[in-house]
Amino acid sequence: MTVDKVNHLLREMRAMAMQAGALPKESAPTAKPAGFGEVLKNAVDNVNRQQLQATAMQDAFMRGEDVPLTEVVVSMQKARVSFEAVKQVRNRLLEAYQEIARMQV
Repeated sequence: MTVDKVNHLLREMRAMAMQAGALPKESAPTAKPAGFGEVLKNAVDNVNRQQLQATAMQDAFMRGEDVPLTEVVVSMQKARVSFEAVKQVRNRLLEAYQEIARMQV
């Protein structure tokens, strides 16, 4: 894996984190930039929140509460897409780690 591929992967991860709401759109000039681990943790926490919300909406719908089916389905799909995005980031990180582990020093 080249440096360009790693940089491209980092740009993709930052873009996904911004879309998921894990990164602020604009940070204060005096604020310390978020580290990679913090960004990844925020993304996973956001996915967890979305999945819990989708489950709660599904349960409420099944109990007969006033929850539109369309909102339940959209919430479940958002959670699924977010989970798939985090899973792809994980897969790419593992590939990058394996590539680095195979490098000769």
